[in-house]
Amino acid sequence: MKNLLYIGNKLHKHGFNKTAIETLGVFLSDEGHTISYTSDKKNQVIRLFDMIITAFLKARKVDYILIDTYSTSSFWYAFFCSQIARLFKVKYIPILHGGDLPNRLKNNPFLCKLIFKNAYVNVAPSNYLLEKFKEKGFKNMLFIPNSIQLKAYEFKKRDHIMPKLLWVRAFAKIYNPKMAVEVIRLVKHKYPKATLTMVGPDKDGSLLTTEKFAESLNLEVNFTGKLSIVQWTNLASEYDVFINTTHFDNTPISVLEAMALGLPVVTTNVGGIPYMLTNHKNALLVNDNQPLEMTNAIEDLLNNPEKVKYITSNAKLLVETMDWQVVKLKWNELLV
Repeated sequence: MKNLLYIGNKLHKHGFNKTAIETLGVFLSDEGHTISYTSDKKNQVIRLFDMIITAFLKARKVDYILIDTYSTSSFWYAFFCSQIARLFKVKYIPILHGGDLPNRLKNNPFLCKLIFKNAYVNVAPSNYLLEKFKEKGFKNMLFIPNSIQLKAYEFKKRDHIMPKLLWVRAFAKIYNPKMAVEVIRLVKHKYPKATLTMVGPDKDGSLLTTEKFAESLNLEVNFTGKLSIVQWTNLASEYDVFINTTHFDNTPISVLEAMALGLPVVTTNVGGIPYMLTNHKNALLVNDNQPLEMTNAIEDLLNNPEKVKYITSNAKLLVETMDWQVVKLKWNELLV
């Protein structure tokens, strides 16, 4: 077993959804690895300095440094910490989470080369990012999918579904929560008793914006705020269709969880999603920011119980390949 330093946004205690550092980190710890974490500081600047200081202090004491790597402002955490790892000649592993990382490769090729070319290996949780990085000439790539503990989710068969929609995500512009409200407005034209519940914490003010948008349309939408995994998965048993409206994405955990719960998924076909899901096989995929397309897909499910059964059965088979009991074998092989 190895000593690891895990660098990422450990912000669950501040009301944010758990990120990889708080899920994968726990999984790896359960496998016997010793893990130090940074950072749980809420302020971005303070968090950056905490990561840098911890990296300096811990680099000589660990076997590997794991770095959750995103495409927007958190990209800089990965840049500075990776260069500290290089300075101390310690193996570091960027874990690629940012759905918009291909644009970062395009717009900042020099900085990206410093991070990713010198990494021990770059872990891509989606074939989308694996392909995009290989296109840019990076050879030190390894595909290890995001994973969940499948035993924590109870699969519910839905033989006859109702227009009861569930959306689970942080409220942020990149996840396009307003589209969910537009969808329920359109669904209600044909199914007046249709409902929508939106679960998740606010990230950039989008929660209030979405609430006001629903009010402006005189729509009743249930906003629960942040719920624990246990709370929202229990809630999911009362719903019949999971919708994902994001503009950018990689391998969204909430979609994996929805499939594990037996919810048919209707999602935008952005980023890594079409590399993970197959339209009409294990989900229904629609174009970005097209609420009418998503509405039509939902109605397709409502009118075709056999399609619901087919899609959810295939989704269950897919998510079984992403169970931690399967995925951990790849991590244990990597961290030798």
